[in-house]
Amino acid sequence: MQASNDLSLGKSSFQWQNPSWRFRSTSATERALQYQAGQKIHGFTFSIKDDKNNLFSVQLRTTPMDNTGVPHILEHTVLCGSEKYPCRDPFFKMLNRSLSTFMNAFTASDFTMYPFSTQNGKDFQNLLSVYLDAVFFPCLRELDFWQEGWRLENEKPTDPTSPLVFKGVVFNEMKGAFSDNERVYAQHLQNKLFPDHTYGVVSGGEPLAIPDLSWEQLKHFHATHYHPSNARFFTYGDLPLEQHLKQIQEEALSKFERTEPDTAVPNQPHWDRPREDHVTCSPDAMAPDAAKQNTLCMSYLLGDITDTFEGFTLSLLSSLMISGPNSPFYKTLIEPKIGTNFSSVVGYDGSTKEASFSIGLQGMAEEDTEKVKQIIVQTIDEIIANGFEEERIEALLHKIEIQMKHQSTSFGLSLASYIASCWNHDGDPVQLLKISDSVTQFREALKDNPRFLQEKVLHYFKDNTHRLTLSMSPDEAYLEKQVKAEEEKLQKKVQALSESDKKDIYEKGLELLSVQSKIQDASCLPALKVSDIEPTIAVTPVEMGTAGGVPVQYCEQPTNGMVYFRAMCSLNTLPEDLKLYVPLFCSVITKMGCGGLDYRQQAQQMELKTGGMSISTSVNPDYSNMDMYEQGVLLSSSCLERNLPDMFHLWSDIFNSPHFDDEERLRVLVMISAQELANGISYSGHMYAMTRAARSLTPTGELQETFGGMEQVKFMKRIAEMPDLTQVLRTLPRIKRHILNPLNMRCAVNSTPQKMSDAAGQLDNFMSNVASNKKDRKPRPLDSLAAPGSGPSRKLITEPNFKPCQMKTFFPMPFPINFVSECIRTVPFTHEDYASLNILSRMMTAKYLHREIREKGGAYGGGARVGGGLFTFYSYRDPNSVQTLSTFRKSVDWVRSGQFTQQDIDEAKLSVFSAVDSPVAPSNKGMGRFLSGITDELKQAHRERLFAVTDKSLVDVAGRYLGIGQRTCGVAILGPENDIIKKDPSWVVK
Repeated sequence: MQASNDLSLGKSSFQWQNPSWRFRSTSATERALQYQAGQKIHGFTFSIKDDKNNLFSVQLRTTPMDNTGVPHILEHTVLCGSEKYPCRDPFFKMLNRSLSTFMNAFTASDFTMYPFSTQNGKDFQNLLSVYLDAVFFPCLRELDFWQEGWRLENEKPTDPTSPLVFKGVVFNEMKGAFSDNERVYAQHLQNKLFPDHTYGVVSGGEPLAIPDLSWEQLKHFHATHYHPSNARFFTYGDLPLEQHLKQIQEEALSKFERTEPDTAVPNQPHWDRPREDHVTCSPDAMAPDAAKQNTLCMSYLLGDITDTFEGFTLSLLSSLMISGPNSPFYKTLIEPKIGTNFSSVVGYDGSTKEASFSIGLQGMAEEDTEKVKQIIVQTIDEIIANGFEEERIEALLHKIEIQMKHQSTSFGLSLASYIASCWNHDGDPVQLLKISDSVTQFREALKDNPRFLQEKVLHYFKDNTHRLTLSMSPDEAYLEKQVKAEEEKLQKKVQALSESDKKDIYEKGLELLSVQSKIQDASCLPALKVSDIEPTIAVTPVEMGTAGGVPVQYCEQPTNGMVYFRAMCSLNTLPEDLKLYVPLFCSVITKMGCGGLDYRQQAQQMELKTGGMSISTSVNPDYSNMDMYEQGVLLSSSCLERNLPDMFHLWSDIFNSPHFDDEERLRVLVMISAQELANGISYSGHMYAMTRAARSLTPTGELQETFGGMEQVKFMKRIAEMPDLTQVLRTLPRIKRHILNPLNMRCAVNSTPQKMSDAAGQLDNFMSNVASNKKDRKPRPLDSLAAPGSGPSRKLITEPNFKPCQMKTFFPMPFPINFVSECIRTVPFTHEDYASLNILSRMMTAKYLHREIREKGGAYGGGARVGGGLFTFYSYRDPNSVQTLSTFRKSVDWVRSGQFTQQDIDEAKLSVFSAVDSPVAPSNKGMGRFLSGITDELKQAHRERLFAVTDKSLVDVAGRYLGIGQRTCGVAILGPENDIIKKDPSWVVK
């Protein structure tokens, strides 16, 4: 499922990421609950006194044995109505009847998880009721299965003579997912390393196998897997546990008898000799080097993930082997530039019952295959011989300490996700969370046996015969073959139909269309009221000061022993011809070495002393004038309080003496960066479409396209193709002189009250260190544009000659689906109409665009949003292209005709307020104000305008800003070759 406006993806990917968690045994009382009520529930709760963001999750062990995607289609279909809430699609409707901070559902390879979180007690009960009923008592109507899973339908449902085609939300979602080569590779790797049981199939659904799933099979899978005896319940937060248990008992558990579900995953039988295999994928037009598009990786089967300490050790070992420029595999595989980056699956993966470790390269030439295999084997031998430096192990344990101290707003969700796999196979989740115990045990093991890690490498890698070597190469005809295979599958289905079957399909298509078009009665669903929303915001106090003449914002927060530092450095003096290079500068400046440190030593010091140091581009439109903006780069870093001087010392070296002399190092960083950008398009295509559509409408839109749009992707591809990077090396110091300059800076510090004066002192030292080498230090001119009380002066600039213009751009891409966007220039944040446009975007998404683009159109998602002075429409993984643009236009007519109710407006307000009031971590408090200048007073004024929005103001702004003739708009589509667009001269085809 996809929830809210941020398009979080329903199918959880198989790439294992280190979760960011911290274990708060001090303020937490954990109880692993064994609750007898005619049956044992697997239940588990964290009652954390000070976390208001309460989370509930129920997960079921779902172990499919074929590629039809049954658990994934079921996950979509259970959320389409249940016994107590029979209206269509309660899941999407609850997004607008609640103040939830998170709502979603995920299908993994062996479990399905339904989590939500909210800060409101009444809301928690409402959502718990809807979720429990959906999971255990869904309607599973045949029409919902057709809409969400797959169906045969006339291309134009109202025209029985139009050809029959495959449709369905999951069908299109998985076609989109498999247009991503990294995803294709990860899927094959898992299927072939664990071929004998559930991991040998595609749990999300192989597009051509999805049409083999019947409605009967779907209902059977629910009956055998969705039972409390096969479920695990998790709650987290400050609400009383007894109430949750009572509700779970009454609304679900009391209605079942205990069973013994047959869903356990057996261990994969071990091979007695290694295996090799090969797969193909579509060529990538954006690849840094067209002749190097192969991937090769070796994957090893490790031990059972329910052995907590072994899992902890192996994931640490994995980081030591592959993370950062000091790791052995980085030195032997990445630095020789045989490929562009590690393979898409790399390192420890604990998402399957038995873990695995993978190591390999992408972006390599076919002829280097044998060489890469040899390097991997040799590197493993070297690790067994030499082990790891003590300082690297310390740096890694320091990283864990920071992860445990850093407080995120979605801590409950991180916990639930972190324990999901282990608990799913009956591991002990409480043991898994005792990170400090594992660290202690790890230190002991190393002390007792200095070769502890080397022996693990010998056992799991050198002597392990369960090893798969999988290569992947591009096939020019790949997409063509896929289209042909789908066509054959379709013809086979169609040929088997009689005339009366076809008539039947036509009638059912019309029935589905009429059900989708009917206005739904959602009155059975619980809802919060607008009066449940807090009328005022909680104020975040900040103090303004200076350090070495540079403005600073200090924000005292309970940061748990961490200090967070940010600095905004203006780009106003940077020559225009260097702008395109700024993102590259940001990504390499902290990775090339500085002061007396080469890049390896620098990386080591950062790991040992900080929670990370990064620089990124930042473009912020002014809140009151659309043609004024701030352009800069944002420095961010954090550290434990004891390491403050070290963190600022590292920044001083980056400012005063960064290294720009190592062309080989730059080439490695450029290749990695270009490869990551190319890989990201199929996943974030809607973001690229929105950025491009906005490009010609505001000055910030133009700059955002330069820094983060398709223009940047193509620029990095050009840089990666250059045989000689000396010219690029020469630009870096030029950029540095303009950016890393105290005259163009303002800073922000978040820390505990006790540590603030120390932090201020350290910042002062840092400023005098970096200023001392500026011979011409002038007193800072007062910023004439800064409003009094608006915080550290933003260096706004204006483009008096900017003229917005219409533009339509099409990017042909090797995907079978489209990403469509249209942007319209409207008003800035403080304008009186902004609140109405904000509510309007949510109402159009929930009440019109979702129905037309997803339910009828079969796209994975779509909607409207506002921000940056623009009103933006988008669709995601969409089988349609120009048709979706006309849907965008029709949605405006729908609003202007006033076909919506007061309830619709109230729901849109709830939805907007759940975003406005989403929790902010202590590390980020005051950051909105620092970056955009929007004070608490401005936020409160905006809040009052949101409450005041009426039906009249919605119809009015729709007409004034979005009506044809009123608007200046930009359009962009990324998608497969398109004849309609090619023949239309108003489009620019890239």
